[in-house]
Amino acid sequence: MFKKVLGILLATAVLATSAYALEVGGVKLPDTLSAGGKNLVLNGAGIRTKFFIKVYVAGLYLAQKGSNAQAIVNADEVMAVKLQVISGLVDSKKMEKATMEGFESATNGNIVPIKEKIDQFMGLTFKEKTAVNDYFDFINVPGKGVEVYKNGTLKGTIEGLAFKKALYGIWLGDKPVQADLKDHMLGIQ
Repeated sequence: MFKKVLGILLATAVLATSAYALEVGGVKLPDTLSAGGKNLVLNGAGIRTKFFIKVYVAGLYLAQKGSNAQAIVNADEVMAVKLQVISGLVDSKKMEKATMEGFESATNGNIVPIKEKIDQFMGLTFKEKTAVNDYFDFINVPGKGVEVYKNGTLKGTIEGLAFKKALYGIWLGDKPVQADLKDHMLGIQ
Protein backbone atom coordinates (compact mmCIF):
# COMPACT_ATOMS: atom_id res chain seq x y z
CA MET A 1 0.00 0.00 0.00
CA PHE A 2 2.82 2.40 0.93
CA LYS A 3 4.54 1.87 -2.44
CA LYS A 4 1.29 2.54 -4.30
CA VAL A 5 0.70 5.82 -2.40
CA LEU A 6 4.33 6.84 -2.91
CA GLY A 7 4.02 6.10 -6.63
CA ILE A 8 0.88 8.22 -6.90
CA LEU A 9 2.55 11.08 -5.00
CA LEU A 10 5.62 10.96 -7.26
CA ALA A 11 3.49 10.89 -10.41
CA THR A 12 1.47 13.85 -9.11
CA ALA A 13 4.64 15.78 -8.34
CA VAL A 14 5.99 15.17 -11.85
CA LEU A 15 2.71 16.24 -13.45
CA ALA A 16 2.44 19.32 -11.25
CA THR A 17 5.91 20.54 -12.21
CA SER A 18 5.85 19.52 -15.87
CA ALA A 19 3.95 22.68 -16.87
CA TYR A 20 7.10 24.67 -16.15
CA ALA A 21 10.27 24.22 -18.13
CA LEU A 22 12.53 26.54 -16.23
CA GLU A 23 12.81 28.54 -13.04
CA VAL A 24 14.92 31.68 -13.33
CA GLY A 25 15.36 34.22 -10.56
CA GLY A 26 12.46 32.70 -8.65
CA VAL A 27 10.16 32.99 -11.68
CA LYS A 28 8.67 29.79 -13.07
CA LEU A 29 8.39 30.10 -16.83
CA PRO A 30 5.89 27.86 -18.61
CA ASP A 31 7.43 25.47 -21.11
CA THR A 32 4.82 26.44 -23.72
CA LEU A 33 2.77 29.49 -24.53
CA SER A 34 -0.28 29.63 -26.77
CA ALA A 35 -0.18 32.75 -28.94
CA GLY A 36 -1.43 33.82 -32.32
CA GLY A 37 -3.11 30.46 -32.83
CA LYS A 38 0.18 28.57 -32.31
CA ASN A 39 1.84 26.72 -29.50
CA LEU A 40 5.23 28.23 -28.77
CA VAL A 41 8.06 26.62 -26.81
CA LEU A 42 10.38 28.30 -24.35
CA ASN A 43 13.60 28.88 -26.24
CA GLY A 44 15.56 30.26 -23.30
CA ALA A 45 15.43 32.75 -20.45
CA GLY A 46 17.67 34.85 -18.25
CA ILE A 47 17.86 37.71 -15.78
CA ARG A 48 18.31 41.36 -16.69
CA THR A 49 20.65 43.00 -14.21
CA LYS A 50 21.64 46.62 -13.88
CA PHE A 51 24.19 47.83 -11.35
CA PHE A 52 24.11 44.41 -9.64
CA ILE A 53 20.32 44.61 -9.23
CA LYS A 54 18.23 41.80 -10.67
CA VAL A 55 15.58 43.77 -12.57
CA TYR A 56 13.46 41.26 -14.50
CA VAL A 57 13.37 37.78 -15.96
CA ALA A 58 12.97 37.57 -19.75
CA GLY A 59 11.98 34.49 -21.74
CA LEU A 60 11.80 33.97 -25.49
CA TYR A 61 9.10 31.74 -27.00
CA LEU A 62 9.32 30.45 -30.58
CA ALA A 63 7.45 27.95 -32.74
CA GLN A 64 10.70 25.96 -32.95
CA LYS A 65 13.83 26.43 -30.90
CA GLY A 66 16.48 28.56 -32.56
CA SER A 67 19.71 30.37 -31.79
CA ASN A 68 20.10 32.70 -34.80
CA ALA A 69 19.36 36.06 -33.22
CA GLN A 70 19.26 38.00 -36.48
CA ALA A 71 16.83 35.53 -38.07
CA ILE A 72 14.56 35.71 -35.00
CA VAL A 73 14.61 39.53 -34.93
CA ASN A 74 13.84 39.74 -38.67
CA ALA A 75 11.20 36.99 -38.81
CA ASP A 76 7.56 37.95 -39.12
CA GLU A 77 6.38 34.82 -37.32
CA VAL A 78 4.41 34.15 -34.18
CA MET A 79 6.79 34.55 -31.24
CA ALA A 80 6.78 36.09 -27.80
CA VAL A 81 8.98 37.74 -25.23
CA LYS A 82 7.78 37.36 -21.63
CA LEU A 83 9.14 39.69 -18.93
CA GLN A 84 8.48 39.52 -15.21
CA VAL A 85 9.66 42.24 -12.84
CA ILE A 86 11.60 40.84 -9.88
CA SER A 87 12.96 44.00 -8.23
CA GLY A 88 11.12 46.31 -5.87
CA LEU A 89 13.40 49.10 -7.07
CA VAL A 90 11.75 49.05 -10.49
CA ASP A 91 8.96 51.44 -11.36
CA SER A 92 7.23 52.54 -14.56
CA LYS A 93 9.52 55.53 -15.15
CA LYS A 94 12.69 53.45 -14.78
CA MET A 95 11.31 50.74 -17.08
CA GLU A 96 10.30 53.35 -19.65
CA LYS A 97 13.74 54.99 -19.56
CA ALA A 98 15.58 51.68 -19.88
CA THR A 99 13.28 50.53 -22.68
CA MET A 100 13.83 53.78 -24.56
CA GLU A 101 17.60 53.24 -24.27
CA GLY A 102 17.03 49.74 -25.65
CA PHE A 103 15.13 51.12 -28.65
CA GLU A 104 17.95 53.62 -29.28
CA SER A 105 20.51 50.79 -29.32
CA ALA A 106 18.35 48.44 -31.37
CA THR A 107 17.85 51.09 -34.08
CA ASN A 108 21.41 52.45 -34.01
CA GLY A 109 19.99 55.73 -32.74
CA ASN A 110 17.44 56.05 -35.56
CA ILE A 111 14.08 55.78 -33.82
CA VAL A 112 12.44 58.48 -35.99
CA PRO A 113 10.75 56.04 -38.45
CA ILE A 114 9.01 54.21 -35.57
CA LYS A 115 8.83 56.99 -32.95
CA GLU A 116 5.03 57.10 -33.02
CA LYS A 117 4.86 53.32 -32.47
CA ILE A 118 7.40 53.51 -29.64
CA ASP A 119 5.30 56.22 -27.98
CA GLN A 120 2.22 54.02 -28.37
CA PHE A 121 4.13 51.07 -26.85
CA MET A 122 5.32 53.14 -23.88
CA GLY A 123 1.75 54.31 -23.23
CA LEU A 124 0.40 50.77 -23.33
CA THR A 125 3.19 49.26 -21.28
CA PHE A 126 4.27 51.77 -18.66
CA LYS A 127 1.34 54.19 -18.28
CA GLU A 128 0.14 52.25 -15.25
CA LYS A 129 2.20 51.55 -12.14
CA THR A 130 4.77 48.77 -12.51
CA ALA A 131 5.63 46.65 -9.47
CA VAL A 132 7.29 43.38 -8.43
CA ASN A 133 5.69 40.33 -10.06
CA ASP A 134 4.06 42.35 -12.85
CA TYR A 135 4.57 40.50 -16.10
CA PHE A 136 4.44 41.54 -19.72
CA ASP A 137 3.99 39.49 -22.89
CA PHE A 138 5.04 41.01 -26.22
CA ILE A 139 3.57 38.67 -28.83
CA ASN A 140 4.28 39.12 -32.52
CA VAL A 141 1.35 38.01 -34.69
CA PRO A 142 2.02 38.22 -38.46
CA GLY A 143 -0.35 40.52 -40.29
CA LYS A 144 -1.50 41.99 -36.99
CA GLY A 145 1.49 43.35 -35.09
CA VAL A 146 2.88 43.09 -31.57
CA GLU A 147 0.20 42.41 -28.97
CA VAL A 148 1.11 43.98 -25.63
CA TYR A 149 -0.18 42.22 -22.51
CA LYS A 150 0.29 43.27 -18.90
CA ASN A 151 -0.55 40.69 -16.25
CA GLY A 152 -2.50 38.69 -18.82
CA THR A 153 -4.65 41.61 -20.05
CA LEU A 154 -4.32 42.78 -23.66
CA LYS A 155 -3.44 46.48 -23.58
CA GLY A 156 -3.25 46.97 -27.35
CA THR A 157 -1.54 46.01 -30.59
CA ILE A 158 1.22 47.89 -32.38
CA GLU A 159 1.39 47.29 -36.11
CA GLY A 160 4.47 47.03 -38.25
CA LEU A 161 7.39 44.68 -38.71
CA ALA A 162 9.88 47.53 -38.24
CA PHE A 163 8.55 48.05 -34.71
CA LYS A 164 8.71 44.32 -33.95
CA LYS A 165 12.32 44.19 -35.15
CA ALA A 166 13.29 47.11 -32.92
CA LEU A 167 11.45 45.68 -29.91
CA TYR A 168 12.98 42.22 -30.18
CA GLY A 169 16.30 43.86 -31.06
CA ILE A 170 16.40 45.28 -27.54
CA TRP A 171 17.27 41.80 -26.27
CA LEU A 172 18.48 39.99 -29.40
CA GLY A 173 20.02 42.68 -31.62
CA ASP A 174 23.65 43.46 -32.38
CA LYS A 175 23.78 45.78 -29.35
CA PRO A 176 21.52 43.96 -26.88
CA VAL A 177 20.59 45.41 -23.53
CA GLN A 178 22.74 42.67 -21.94
CA ALA A 179 24.91 40.16 -23.84
CA ASP A 180 24.53 37.23 -21.45
CA LEU A 181 20.75 37.76 -21.29
CA LYS A 182 20.70 37.51 -25.10
CA ASP A 183 22.65 34.24 -24.92
CA HIS A 184 20.30 32.82 -22.30
CA MET A 185 17.21 33.78 -24.32
CA LEU A 186 18.78 32.10 -27.36
CA GLY A 187 19.43 28.96 -25.30
CA ILE A 188 23.20 29.32 -25.78
CA GLN A 189 24.05 29.42 -22.06
